[in-house]
Order: sequence, then structure tokens, then C-alpha cells
Amino acid sequence: MHNREQAFSNCPPGADDGSAIALSELLDGHPVATFVIDRDHTITHWNKACEHLLGWSTEAMIGTRNHGVAFYAHERQMLSDMIVSGDGDGLGAHRQSALIPGAYETEGFFENLGVGGHWLHFTAAPLRDASGQVVGAIETMRDVTERRVAENALRRAHDNLEHLIEKRTAQLAEANERLEDDLRQRQIADAELRAKHLALTELNAKLSMAQEQLVQSEKLASIGQLAAGVAHEINNPIGYIFSNFGTLQSYLDQLFDMLHVYQEAESQASPETAARLAAMRKTLDLDFLREDIPVLMSESKEGIVRVRHIVQDLKDFSRVDANQDWVWANVHGGIDSTLNIVSNEVKYKADVVKQYGAIPDIECLPSQINQVIMNLVVNAAHAMSERRGTITLRSGTLGESGADGEQVWIEIADDGSGIPRENLSRIFDPFFTTKAVGKGTGLGLSLAYGIIQKHRGSIDVDSEIGRGTTFRIVLPVHQRSTSEESSP
Repeated sequence: MHNREQAFSNCPPGADDGSAIALSELLDGHPVATFVIDRDHTITHWNKACEHLLGWSTEAMIGTRNHGVAFYAHERQMLSDMIVSGDGDGLGAHRQSALIPGAYETEGFFENLGVGGHWLHFTAAPLRDASGQVVGAIETMRDVTERRVAENALRRAHDNLEHLIEKRTAQLAEANERLEDDLRQRQIADAELRAKHLALTELNAKLSMAQEQLVQSEKLASIGQLAAGVAHEINNPIGYIFSNFGTLQSYLDQLFDMLHVYQEAESQASPETAARLAAMRKTLDLDFLREDIPVLMSESKEGIVRVRHIVQDLKDFSRVDANQDWVWANVHGGIDSTLNIVSNEVKYKADVVKQYGAIPDIECLPSQINQVIMNLVVNAAHAMSERRGTITLRSGTLGESGADGEQVWIEIADDGSGIPRENLSRIFDPFFTTKAVGKGTGLGLSLAYGIIQKHRGSIDVDSEIGRGTTFRIVLPVHQRSTSEESSP
């Protein structure tokens, strides 16, 4: 069974087909190692990041209860198992999440992972059905080894500094009784210590920033490779079908010409032959076929051309050939390709209006910008009520043309249900969602925020209940070079 089909068939009860497929695709492209179990503690989702971090393949884990074996030498309960079982005593030994209701967090060291072992930070949250019953749990793992090592190093450095300060203070106090000159030495030593402490503080800030960048690092290559592979496989049969249609059209034209000659020759045929031909022409309804076959051929060719465009848009959307390099890209072309890809999600719920301004190409990672647009457009479609709505995409520029400070802006606006004002400050937090229970994971906007931050841009939201929501993205036209980014 295909991985995606397998994940779908094992999804927790209460999730519909669309939600299960969306969850599987989203988790598979998410940079944080994540797995999901159902109420029977059976693994239903095991994403690529889990494979990379733990070395256990999706095929080996989906449908089993072996998630504990991936971390310990023997089977052992994980946080997600305790949540599904309602093990209050077991969960009481761990920290409740301050952001996610009903979720728990913990950290541990696993010497069997990698060379020298790894520290992992776990977060597990319950999955509930429409009635609020727990039908499974989702658990994420972040590699915090670097942070732990840095914390230990800082702790040792801090202890050493405290010991050094005590020693120096004692020496200076003793020397102060004898020589006034020692006071100046103590002041010099204190200044050196302050400088070292400042350097350590700056180092800690850089380590924290590096950790945040690692969490938001690009993990979309697997989705892009899949899309490009499918597009390539579809493109080949479409090519020869399109070619064959041209040949078939030529053959049909020749056959119709020949039928026309036969029809003219009926008057010269014997009465019996003419009668048989007339009867056959009436049975076949030849006049209707002459009119309908060209129409069918034209519609079929139009359908193949449309499929060709969809395949090309799929390749443009994935942009695997770019190898995740920074390239100059046309934002409007990426938006159009993305709209074509998500057409099935949008066309039954809203009309799409494009109000593009004149903007230049920008230096970016095109597939990641396409991912942001896709997440925002799909969210806008999901925000529509029973009434059909409108999704409006606008664009324009900020700053002077040609200047390094020039920026482009993109707006995705909908007239859907809107977001409560008290939730606006949290919508970019991981696992926070305004959708109904079981309808969303709360990871889409968090991923979009990380991508825009990576592009040195900004993303803001304006929303009002009953009026709709507008997301505004601002991106620089030029990205700093590697040397500029590394300079203080």
C-alpha cells in the first residue's frame, strides 16, 4: 500500500478523508519530526522528519505500536500513549504545555540516536472528534542537543566565572589592606569579567537565534520531488496522446472525404446496393456523426491541452530543478501556478479575483513562497460559510524602483467568517488553530511565518468577525549576500 493511502486508512476516527490526506501531506513536509497514533495506540502517521531523526521508515512504523522501540531498547509508553490512555499519574511527572490545551512536554537523552546520543524535546497533544472525545494523539520531537550542550557549556563557564570572581575578590580584599595600588588591579579585573560576561550573553543570544532558524528551516524538498515526479510521469503519456489525436484527426478527415465520395456514388449503384447504403446511413445517423465527431475531437484536444497546463503548473509550483537555491522569480507566475494547483479546494467555495500591480521579479526560494500562498489561499477557502465568497489577491511595490530597499507586497483577502481579535496574536504559533477540532493541525501558518522570516520579510493579518481576513506579505526584492548576512 502507498504510504499516503496507508496513513489515510489508519487515520484516527472522526477525521474525514480530506482532513486525513491534508494532515498526512502537511506532516510529511513539516520540518519537525511528528507521528500520530489512534485510540488503539496504533501509528497512523510517521513523517519524513521522523525517518531522518530516528532511522525508522514510514513503511516499518505505520500500522504498528512500535513507536516506543524507536527511542528505547524495549517497548515503553510515550507521552502520546499516556494521553490516549488518560494516564493522569504518568502525565503528572511531565510538564503541561503553556500554549496547547491538554498537551504535555518533556525532554530526555537518548544515547542510541546518532553518534554520542541526542537530547530530544517532546510535545504531545490530544486529537479529539466532534464530540470532544480523545481519538488519538500527535507527538512532535525536536532535536535540542545543541541547546543542551550550549546550556551545559554556559553553566560550566558561569561556575568558573563565579569561582574566579570569588578568588579575585578575596585576593583584592587582602591586597587592599596593604597597597592602594591593588584597587586599580581589581577594577581592571572586574572590567575584564564584565566583558567576558557580555560576550557570553551575546553568544547565548546567537545560539537562541540559531535554534529558531533551525526550527523554521526548509523541509519542503520531499513535496517538491513528489510533485515533479508525478508531473514528469503524466507529461510523457500526454505527449503521445496529443500526437495521436492529431493523426486521428487526419485519418477522420480522410474517412469523411471517402464517405462523401461514396455518398455521391450511391446514385450510380444498383437499387439494392443504394437501398442498403441508405439504410445503413440512417442506422448510423451519418449526418449527426459528421457534425458530432469533430466537436468531440475538439473538446478532447482542449482537455488534453488543459491537462498539459496543469502539469506545467505543477512543475512550476514544485520547482525542484531550482534545488532550493535563491533565484529570481516572477511572483505573479508562482501565484497563478499555485491557484491552478489548489483550484479544487477553492472553486466550489469562492470566486478568485486578481488585482495584480506592476512588480519586479524578486530573489527568493520560489517553491517556499508558493507554499505560503497555497496555505493562505486554502485557509481563505476554508473560512467561507455556506454563502459563496470571494478571495482577492493584490500586489504592488514599496520603495523606489531599482533601490536596494525596494519591496513588493502581496495581499490575500477573503470575506469569510474572520478571526476573533483575541486569537490574532496567536495564529502563527505552532499547533494553534481556529478551525474545529479534527479539521486542522495549526502548523500551516507557523510554517508560512518561518518562510517569510527566512526571506527577511514580514507577514501581518487584519481580521474582523463577519467581515473577513486579510493577510499582507512584504518581501524584499534583493536578498543580502552570504557575506553580508554573516557580518555583525
